[in-house]
Amino acid sequence: MTTAPTRLVHTVGVKALEWLHAHRDGFRPEPDADPETGYLERLKPVGELAVICAVLFREGVAGSRQADLARRLLDHAWRDVLDGGRVLVRGQRTEPLSPIPFETYVPFRELGHSQPELERAIRLNHRLGSWAALEVPPVRRLGLSAFERRYGLPPSLPEDEAFRRTWLARRPEPWTVDTRVGYDITHTVFHLTDWGERPGGLPAATAEHLDRWLPVWLDDWLDLRRWDLLGELLVVDACLPRPTLDATAWEGFAAAQRPDGAMPALGEMPTGDPQDVFDIVYHSTLVAAFASVLATSRALTSLTAEDPA
Repeated sequence: MTTAPTRLVHTVGVKALEWLHAHRDGFRPEPDADPETGYLERLKPVGELAVICAVLFREGVAGSRQADLARRLLDHAWRDVLDGGRVLVRGQRTEPLSPIPFETYVPFRELGHSQPELERAIRLNHRLGSWAALEVPPVRRLGLSAFERRYGLPPSLPEDEAFRRTWLARRPEPWTVDTRVGYDITHTVFHLTDWGERPGGLPAATAEHLDRWLPVWLDDWLDLRRWDLLGELLVVDACLPRPTLDATAWEGFAAAQRPDGAMPALGEMPTGDPQDVFDIVYHSTLVAAFASVLATSRALTSLTAEDPA
Protein backbone atom coordinates (compact mmCIF):
# COMPACT_ATOMS: atom_id res chain seq x y z
CA MET A 1 0.00 0.00 0.00
CA THR A 2 1.43 3.36 -1.05
CA THR A 3 0.91 6.68 0.74
CA ALA A 4 -0.95 9.54 -0.94
CA PRO A 5 1.14 12.60 -1.92
CA THR A 6 0.79 15.28 0.73
CA ARG A 7 0.26 17.99 -1.89
CA LEU A 8 -2.71 16.15 -3.41
CA VAL A 9 -4.28 15.64 0.02
CA HIS A 10 -3.76 19.27 1.02
CA THR A 11 -5.16 20.62 -2.26
CA VAL A 12 -8.44 18.75 -1.75
CA GLY A 13 -9.00 20.68 1.47
CA VAL A 14 -8.04 24.06 0.04
CA LYS A 15 -10.48 23.69 -2.84
CA ALA A 16 -13.26 22.40 -0.56
CA LEU A 17 -12.92 25.35 1.79
CA GLU A 18 -12.99 27.80 -1.13
CA TRP A 19 -16.26 26.27 -2.36
CA LEU A 20 -17.79 26.38 1.12
CA HIS A 21 -16.89 30.04 1.50
CA ALA A 22 -18.23 30.91 -1.96
CA HIS A 23 -21.53 29.16 -1.10
CA ARG A 24 -21.72 30.24 2.54
CA ASP A 25 -25.24 31.64 2.12
CA GLY A 26 -26.44 28.09 1.63
CA PHE A 27 -26.06 27.49 5.37
CA ARG A 28 -28.91 29.87 6.17
CA PRO A 29 -31.85 28.39 8.11
CA GLU A 30 -35.40 28.42 6.83
CA PRO A 31 -37.48 30.54 9.24
CA ASP A 32 -40.78 29.28 7.80
CA ALA A 33 -39.85 25.58 7.71
CA ASP A 34 -41.86 22.97 9.60
CA PRO A 35 -40.44 23.18 13.16
CA GLU A 36 -40.61 19.39 13.51
CA THR A 37 -38.45 18.73 10.45
CA GLY A 38 -36.91 21.62 8.56
CA TYR A 39 -35.97 24.33 11.01
CA LEU A 40 -33.88 22.38 13.48
CA GLU A 41 -32.38 20.14 10.81
CA ARG A 42 -31.07 23.25 9.04
CA LEU A 43 -28.98 24.02 12.12
CA LYS A 44 -26.95 20.81 11.91
CA PRO A 45 -24.82 21.89 8.89
CA VAL A 46 -23.79 25.02 10.80
CA GLY A 47 -22.54 22.96 13.74
CA GLU A 48 -20.67 20.64 11.37
CA LEU A 49 -19.03 23.66 9.75
CA ALA A 50 -17.84 24.89 13.17
CA VAL A 51 -16.41 21.46 14.05
CA ILE A 52 -14.42 21.25 10.82
CA CYS A 53 -13.07 24.81 11.13
CA ALA A 54 -12.06 24.08 14.72
CA VAL A 55 -10.11 21.03 13.53
CA LEU A 56 -8.37 23.18 10.91
CA PHE A 57 -7.27 25.69 13.56
CA ARG A 58 -6.24 22.94 15.97
CA GLU A 59 -4.06 21.01 13.54
CA GLY A 60 -2.18 24.14 12.41
CA VAL A 61 -1.48 22.91 8.87
CA ALA A 62 -3.60 25.43 6.98
CA GLY A 63 -2.03 28.08 4.80
CA SER A 64 -2.82 31.73 5.45
CA ARG A 65 -5.62 31.85 2.84
CA GLN A 66 -7.19 28.65 4.16
CA ALA A 67 -7.10 29.91 7.75
CA ASP A 68 -8.57 33.26 6.69
CA LEU A 69 -11.43 31.59 4.82
CA ALA A 70 -12.17 29.41 7.85
CA ARG A 71 -12.31 32.45 10.15
CA ARG A 72 -14.59 34.31 7.76
CA LEU A 73 -16.83 31.27 7.45
CA LEU A 74 -17.13 30.99 11.22
CA ASP A 75 -17.83 34.71 11.63
CA HIS A 76 -20.51 34.51 8.95
CA ALA A 77 -22.07 31.43 10.51
CA TRP A 78 -22.22 32.92 14.02
CA ARG A 79 -23.17 36.48 13.10
CA ASP A 80 -25.33 36.13 9.99
CA VAL A 81 -26.65 32.57 10.06
CA LEU A 82 -27.15 32.08 13.81
CA ASP A 83 -27.71 35.78 14.62
CA GLY A 84 -25.20 35.65 17.46
CA GLY A 85 -26.78 32.45 18.82
CA ARG A 86 -30.33 33.79 18.94
CA VAL A 87 -31.39 31.34 16.23
CA LEU A 88 -30.27 28.52 18.54
CA VAL A 89 -32.33 30.02 21.37
CA ARG A 90 -35.37 29.97 19.10
CA GLY A 91 -34.63 26.38 18.17
CA GLN A 92 -34.37 25.34 21.81
CA ARG A 93 -37.68 27.05 22.59
CA THR A 94 -39.32 25.42 19.59
CA GLU A 95 -38.30 21.93 20.66
CA PRO A 96 -36.88 22.00 24.22
CA LEU A 97 -35.66 18.40 24.26
CA SER A 98 -33.99 18.44 20.85
CA PRO A 99 -30.20 18.06 21.21
CA ILE A 100 -29.55 19.89 17.93
CA PRO A 101 -29.20 23.45 19.32
CA PHE A 102 -26.87 22.12 22.03
CA GLU A 103 -24.75 20.12 19.58
CA THR A 104 -24.56 23.11 17.24
CA TYR A 105 -23.56 25.47 20.03
CA VAL A 106 -20.75 23.45 21.63
CA PRO A 107 -18.09 23.95 18.90
CA PHE A 108 -18.89 27.67 18.68
CA ARG A 109 -18.57 27.97 22.45
CA GLU A 110 -15.20 26.22 22.31
CA LEU A 111 -14.13 28.82 19.74
CA GLY A 112 -14.98 31.69 22.08
CA HIS A 113 -18.60 32.53 21.28
CA SER A 114 -21.33 32.63 23.91
CA GLN A 115 -25.09 32.96 24.22
CA PRO A 116 -26.10 33.25 27.91
CA GLU A 117 -29.82 32.64 27.33
CA LEU A 118 -29.10 29.42 25.47
CA GLU A 119 -26.67 28.30 28.19
CA ARG A 120 -29.37 28.74 30.82
CA ALA A 121 -31.77 26.65 28.74
CA ILE A 122 -29.15 23.93 28.20
CA ARG A 123 -28.43 23.59 31.92
CA LEU A 124 -32.14 23.54 32.75
CA ASN A 125 -32.95 20.91 30.14
CA HIS A 126 -29.99 18.79 31.17
CA ARG A 127 -31.53 18.40 34.64
CA LEU A 128 -34.73 16.93 33.17
CA GLY A 129 -35.17 13.18 33.20
CA SER A 130 -36.49 13.41 29.64
CA TRP A 131 -33.10 14.65 28.41
CA ALA A 132 -31.38 11.42 29.44
CA ALA A 133 -34.40 9.32 28.44
CA LEU A 134 -34.47 10.66 24.88
CA GLU A 135 -34.36 7.62 22.61
CA VAL A 136 -31.57 7.99 20.04
CA PRO A 137 -29.30 5.50 18.20
CA PRO A 138 -26.28 4.31 20.23
CA VAL A 139 -23.76 6.35 18.25
CA ARG A 140 -25.87 9.49 18.76
CA ARG A 141 -25.96 8.85 22.50
CA LEU A 142 -22.17 8.47 22.47
CA GLY A 143 -21.92 11.81 20.69
CA LEU A 144 -24.21 13.51 23.19
CA SER A 145 -22.15 12.14 26.08
CA ALA A 146 -18.98 13.48 24.44
CA PHE A 147 -20.56 16.91 23.84
CA GLU A 148 -21.77 17.01 27.46
CA ARG A 149 -18.24 16.29 28.68
CA ARG A 150 -16.77 18.99 26.44
CA TYR A 151 -19.38 21.47 27.65
CA GLY A 152 -18.67 20.68 31.30
CA LEU A 153 -21.87 18.78 32.07
CA PRO A 154 -21.94 15.30 33.62
CA PRO A 155 -22.71 12.88 30.76
CA SER A 156 -26.23 11.50 30.80
CA LEU A 157 -24.66 8.14 30.03
CA PRO A 158 -20.94 7.46 30.68
CA GLU A 159 -19.04 7.43 27.41
CA ASP A 160 -17.58 3.97 27.94
CA GLU A 161 -21.06 2.56 28.47
CA ALA A 162 -22.41 4.46 25.47
CA PHE A 163 -19.55 3.11 23.36
CA ARG A 164 -20.24 -0.49 24.41
CA ARG A 165 -23.69 -0.21 22.82
CA THR A 166 -22.35 0.73 19.38
CA TRP A 167 -21.79 -1.52 16.37
CA LEU A 168 -18.05 -0.88 16.38
CA ALA A 169 -17.61 -1.84 20.03
CA ARG A 170 -19.13 -5.26 19.34
CA ARG A 171 -17.05 -5.79 16.18
CA PRO A 172 -19.54 -8.08 14.38
CA GLU A 173 -19.00 -9.54 10.92
CA PRO A 174 -17.17 -6.84 8.93
CA TRP A 175 -18.68 -7.88 5.59
CA THR A 176 -22.15 -6.85 6.84
CA VAL A 177 -21.24 -3.15 6.74
CA ASP A 178 -23.76 -1.21 4.68
CA THR A 179 -24.05 2.55 4.25
CA ARG A 180 -25.88 3.16 7.54
CA VAL A 181 -23.46 1.01 9.53
CA GLY A 182 -20.58 2.72 7.74
CA TYR A 183 -21.68 6.09 9.10
CA ASP A 184 -22.18 4.54 12.56
CA ILE A 185 -18.56 3.36 12.44
CA THR A 186 -17.13 6.70 11.34
CA HIS A 187 -19.02 8.77 13.88
CA THR A 188 -18.13 6.38 16.68
CA VAL A 189 -14.48 7.02 15.87
CA PHE A 190 -15.04 10.78 15.63
CA HIS A 191 -16.57 10.92 19.11
CA LEU A 192 -14.03 8.58 20.73
CA THR A 193 -11.13 10.65 19.39
CA ASP A 194 -12.74 14.10 19.77
CA TRP A 195 -12.69 14.55 15.99
CA GLY A 196 -9.12 13.34 15.60
CA GLU A 197 -7.63 15.22 18.54
CA ARG A 198 -7.01 12.04 20.59
CA PRO A 199 -6.02 9.06 18.40
CA GLY A 200 -5.27 7.31 21.69
CA GLY A 201 -8.97 7.53 22.52
CA LEU A 202 -9.61 4.38 20.54
CA PRO A 203 -9.53 1.15 22.57
CA ALA A 204 -6.72 -1.12 21.40
CA ALA A 205 -9.08 -3.84 20.15
CA THR A 206 -11.08 -1.28 18.18
CA ALA A 207 -7.95 0.19 16.59
CA GLU A 208 -6.76 -3.30 15.62
CA HIS A 209 -10.16 -4.11 14.11
CA LEU A 210 -10.05 -0.92 12.04
CA ASP A 211 -6.43 -1.52 10.99
CA ARG A 212 -7.52 -4.86 9.57
CA TRP A 213 -10.78 -3.94 7.85
CA LEU A 214 -10.55 -0.26 6.95
CA PRO A 215 -8.56 -0.92 3.73
CA VAL A 216 -11.35 -3.25 2.58
CA TRP A 217 -14.05 -0.69 3.34
CA LEU A 218 -12.08 2.04 1.57
CA ASP A 219 -11.92 -0.14 -1.55
CA ASP A 220 -15.64 -0.93 -1.34
CA TRP A 221 -16.84 2.66 -1.12
CA LEU A 222 -14.34 3.84 -3.73
CA ASP A 223 -15.73 1.24 -6.15
CA LEU A 224 -19.28 2.35 -5.33
CA ARG A 225 -18.28 6.02 -5.75
CA ARG A 226 -19.91 6.97 -2.45
CA TRP A 227 -17.66 9.96 -1.91
CA ASP A 228 -19.29 11.19 1.29
CA LEU A 229 -18.76 7.94 3.17
CA LEU A 230 -15.36 7.39 1.55
CA GLY A 231 -14.31 10.81 2.87
CA GLU A 232 -15.45 9.92 6.38
CA LEU A 233 -13.51 6.65 6.21
CA LEU A 234 -10.42 8.63 5.16
CA VAL A 235 -10.95 10.68 8.32
CA VAL A 236 -11.11 7.44 10.32
CA ASP A 237 -7.80 6.39 8.79
CA ALA A 238 -6.24 9.67 9.95
CA CYS A 239 -7.65 9.07 13.45
CA LEU A 240 -5.84 5.74 13.82
CA PRO A 241 -2.58 5.47 15.76
CA ARG A 242 -0.93 4.29 12.51
CA PRO A 243 -2.71 6.01 9.58
CA THR A 244 -2.07 4.62 6.10
CA LEU A 245 -3.08 7.66 3.98
CA ASP A 246 -4.04 5.14 1.28
CA ALA A 247 -2.93 6.52 -2.12
CA THR A 248 -5.55 4.68 -4.20
CA ALA A 249 -8.44 5.90 -2.05
CA TRP A 250 -7.11 9.46 -1.94
CA GLU A 251 -6.45 9.63 -5.68
CA GLY A 252 -9.99 8.41 -6.41
CA PHE A 253 -11.43 10.86 -3.89
CA ALA A 254 -9.47 13.79 -5.33
CA ALA A 255 -10.48 12.88 -8.88
CA ALA A 256 -14.16 13.03 -7.87
CA GLN A 257 -13.82 16.61 -6.61
CA ARG A 258 -15.09 19.23 -9.05
CA PRO A 259 -12.74 22.00 -10.26
CA ASP A 260 -14.61 24.56 -8.11
CA GLY A 261 -13.97 22.45 -4.99
CA ALA A 262 -17.39 20.83 -4.53
CA MET A 263 -17.36 17.14 -3.65
CA PRO A 264 -20.33 15.12 -4.91
CA ALA A 265 -21.90 12.86 -2.32
CA LEU A 266 -22.49 9.96 -4.69
CA GLY A 267 -21.40 9.44 -8.28
CA GLU A 268 -21.52 12.59 -10.38
CA MET A 269 -22.22 16.16 -9.30
CA PRO A 270 -25.98 16.85 -9.17
CA THR A 271 -27.58 19.70 -11.11
CA GLY A 272 -30.64 21.85 -10.53
CA ASP A 273 -31.67 24.52 -8.05
CA PRO A 274 -28.52 25.92 -6.35
CA GLN A 275 -29.93 25.50 -2.83
CA ASP A 276 -30.94 21.92 -3.57
CA VAL A 277 -27.47 21.20 -4.93
CA PHE A 278 -25.91 22.78 -1.85
CA ASP A 279 -28.06 20.64 0.45
CA ILE A 280 -26.87 17.52 -1.36
CA VAL A 281 -23.14 18.23 -1.47
CA TYR A 282 -22.32 20.55 1.44
CA HIS A 283 -21.68 17.62 3.78
CA SER A 284 -19.40 15.70 1.42
CA THR A 285 -17.49 18.94 0.77
CA LEU A 286 -17.13 19.59 4.52
CA VAL A 287 -15.92 16.01 4.91
CA ALA A 288 -13.36 16.59 2.14
CA ALA A 289 -11.97 19.57 4.08
CA PHE A 290 -11.97 17.55 7.32
CA ALA A 291 -10.21 14.54 5.80
CA SER A 292 -7.66 16.75 4.07
CA VAL A 293 -6.69 18.67 7.21
CA LEU A 294 -6.25 15.56 9.36
CA ALA A 295 -4.40 13.59 6.68
CA THR A 296 -2.09 16.53 5.90
CA SER A 297 -1.33 16.89 9.60
CA ARG A 298 -0.56 13.18 9.93
CA ALA A 299 1.65 13.23 6.84
CA LEU A 300 3.68 16.16 8.18
CA THR A 301 3.96 14.50 11.58
CA SER A 302 5.27 11.37 9.88
CA LEU A 303 7.87 13.39 7.98
CA THR A 304 9.02 15.01 11.22
CA ALA A 305 9.29 11.64 12.94
CA GLU A 306 11.41 10.29 10.07
CA ASP A 307 13.75 13.31 10.05
CA PRO A 308 17.01 12.14 11.63
CA ALA A 309 17.83 15.71 12.63
